[in-house]
Amino acid sequence: MAFNFGKTDFKYPPKNGFIAACQAGPSHTKPNPLASPAANAGANKPSPNAPQAIIIEPSRELAEQTYNQIEKFKVHLANPDVRSLLLIGGVKLEQQKSVLQQGVHIVVGTPGRLEEMISGGFVQLTHCKFFVLDEADALLKQGYTDLIDRLHKQIPKMTSDGRRLQMVVCSATLHAFEVKKMADRLMHFPTWVDLKGEDAVPETVHHVVCMIDPQRDTTWHNLRQHIRTDGVHARDNPHPHNLTPETYSEAIKMLKGEYCIRAIEEHKMDRAILFCRTKLDCDNLEKYLKARGGQRYSCVCLHGDRKPNERKQNLETFKRGDVKFLICTDVAARGLDITGLPYMINITLPDEKSNYVHRIGRVGRAERMGLAISLVSTVPEKVWYHGDWCPTRGRNCSNTNLTDNRGCCIWYNEKNLLAEIEDHLNITIQQVDKNMSVPLNDFDGKVVYGQKNLSTGTGYKDHVQQLIPIVKKLTDLELQSQSLFLKRLKV
Repeated sequence: MAFNFGKTDFKYPPKNGFIAACQAGPSHTKPNPLASPAANAGANKPSPNAPQAIIIEPSRELAEQTYNQIEKFKVHLANPDVRSLLLIGGVKLEQQKSVLQQGVHIVVGTPGRLEEMISGGFVQLTHCKFFVLDEADALLKQGYTDLIDRLHKQIPKMTSDGRRLQMVVCSATLHAFEVKKMADRLMHFPTWVDLKGEDAVPETVHHVVCMIDPQRDTTWHNLRQHIRTDGVHARDNPHPHNLTPETYSEAIKMLKGEYCIRAIEEHKMDRAILFCRTKLDCDNLEKYLKARGGQRYSCVCLHGDRKPNERKQNLETFKRGDVKFLICTDVAARGLDITGLPYMINITLPDEKSNYVHRIGRVGRAERMGLAISLVSTVPEKVWYHGDWCPTRGRNCSNTNLTDNRGCCIWYNEKNLLAEIEDHLNITIQQVDKNMSVPLNDFDGKVVYGQKNLSTGTGYKDHVQQLIPIVKKLTDLELQSQSLFLKRLKV
């Protein structure tokens, strides 16, 4: 920015003690702390622990995945080499501090550990040029709005090269009101890049629901081996001869394990993610599958109560194919990229309708086909709902009263949740029978889940054979058109 005050003196001279900017000499100026190093002759060289990019992820798994991708891509960049750091819990602070002192350009972290390192002065924000929020709606829903605001205030809005701070907000569900409100508050004329419009299910994902009705399907009366339930009805005397809402609720918990097995067997699933609503449900399903028998139902768990190293090891074990099933809460619903995953089962629908899109988005990636099955109860189910009022936040809690009676349980109505999801997506999700059979002719008949769909187009495999009938039809049409032309000439 340049000022031209003219060749004459000021019309209104500065007061005593003030010097006009155009007349200020070296004794009255200081180097701009945000100016480029070249302009300040090295005065603004960033300290090693002042990264140029901060990326915040809502979970450890997503942070690790993003960090690993940066490590892969940075091999193509040189002069200078890009140095990155992963800031998550479960790693010794001293180890992370040591890496910071060696110099870091990009920091990827979860909110808790990142805030700890910044507030302790171990990470400086003075030279941050890129502030990235991945899965932004999840970060806001998890209560990190204040943290994001604090960090944004600490980061200089003009970067060291004289450019404005670049803030990037990412999510598959960016249309949330909270995200737009944050963007208006923090971002400078944000540009919205929308690759798909409102929430929608990709064509590569076939998703169906199976309704579970304990009033019609009475097989739960005689289930000798069933999934261990969550204990909500321990004092309600659920029994086939005591047909109360509590009994039907307990029946749903038993039947869902049975229906999960049916889905696995019907589709011969050898690789799938199984989403449960709570950590306790995950643990119970893991025990149930393992009790069903060995390698056929080999599985691992992924949720917040598992130790960091165990979570990391379990995810890698599943990705390598050493086990067939990954049982998890919504901690794995967002962003995780598992190549060629063919199947996903919602043991319970998610609390948030947007998470339905995220969950089933674990399949059907990279143009590969995927099948998502949701088990939906026709009757309300009483479930745990621990909050700030629960002294242990669910650990060994036995307060089965409803929340409006100072308890830790609510009635969960999956039929209403399904209606909200269908209304949100503006579709009607196909229902399948309790045998879990999905009619192939509804989905082109030639789909192989986990592989690219070759039923449309020529693809590369057997493309000559696929083109034969089309070429023959073209030949016939050409012959007909020439014959018609000759007939008209004769006329």
